[in-house]
Amino acid sequence: MQSRTIARIETFQIAPRWLFVRIETDDGVVGWGEASLEGNSSAVAAVLGQFAEYLVGKDPGAIEDHWQVLTKGGFYRGGAVLASAVSGIDQALWDIAGKALGVPVYQLLGGAVRERIRAYGWVGGDEPSELADAIGAQIAVGLTAVKMNASGKMSRIGSVAEIDGVVQRVAAAREVLGEHRDIAVDFHGRFTLANARRVAPLLEPLHPFFLEEPVVPENSHVIGQLVQATSTPIATGERLYNRQEFLPVLQAGIAVAQPDLSHAGGISEVRRIASLAETFDVQLAPHCPLGPLALAACLQVGFATPNYLIQEQSIGIHYNKGAEVLDYVLDKTPLQFVDGNIERLTAPGLGIEIDEAAVRAADKRGIAWRSPVWRHADGSFAEW
Repeated sequence: MQSRTIARIETFQIAPRWLFVRIETDDGVVGWGEASLEGNSSAVAAVLGQFAEYLVGKDPGAIEDHWQVLTKGGFYRGGAVLASAVSGIDQALWDIAGKALGVPVYQLLGGAVRERIRAYGWVGGDEPSELADAIGAQIAVGLTAVKMNASGKMSRIGSVAEIDGVVQRVAAAREVLGEHRDIAVDFHGRFTLANARRVAPLLEPLHPFFLEEPVVPENSHVIGQLVQATSTPIATGERLYNRQEFLPVLQAGIAVAQPDLSHAGGISEVRRIASLAETFDVQLAPHCPLGPLALAACLQVGFATPNYLIQEQSIGIHYNKGAEVLDYVLDKTPLQFVDGNIERLTAPGLGIEIDEAAVRAADKRGIAWRSPVWRHADGSFAEW
């Protein structure tokens, strides 16, 4: 009997800022993945074209071997663009494997360890006047946890007004949420270490769920100083792309690891990051302000991962202009919230069915999302 081979790989750049990957085998099995790298999808699509030269004609079931070749086969390795391309391929190959065997991906990862995964939504935070309404909307759809930005643009050493503004916004969120719901606070890499060390203790009475990305990833070597300065759990990882990059922050004492399944090597590598994190008693909460395929891939890992804390999802997030998370999904039921959770997916592969016609139509319209550029009052660059 002839073995199955990869026949075709396609990419689709679609609104609002996503890059989907479609892999089809010679016998008609189709797998989907998401290689979205916000603001740089064209660069990732170019790499995927190069990867296709290697993969077409190969066995789609050799997922680990393909991962090894695609991540290590070039002399120059790593980085957001290459890792995102690998992530999209990896997700699509796991989708094919599950569909070919008629089981969800988590079954291939050892089986389910939970029936549902808690989810949280984004509520802004840059503009305090909008905060209460945004939190109310998330509560209305049943979510029990939200995440907000700590601030907008932040001075290198915050003024009294800037520091107090952070505390006041989080306090306003806590008042709406009460004592039985959670609020995560995203520093978004906008803070210097000095600012983060000053603000974190002031937020402790408000009991944040965690403080996310308090410093930019290239300053991960100083994150341990913040861990020692506060009792609030510290989270990071959306801009770390492999186990080796996670090891120092795990050693520094973070409490929550946040790899992005569309940036950090897909399902294959995030499973390994989760295992590494478990040895440090660290929980996994994957970053996912992206589309339905990224979310489904996260959930597949989550259903098979013991140290999985919570799942970010971007339904209604402010980035979603021109399309929403569920617009490209034929059956929206599997990704609906039930008492603040997403129930265990049961369909084969990634567990969702993509509306291919909608994806192809969106790709023809095109999209070119770019990250905004912020500047301080003196005209110098400011972290967004």
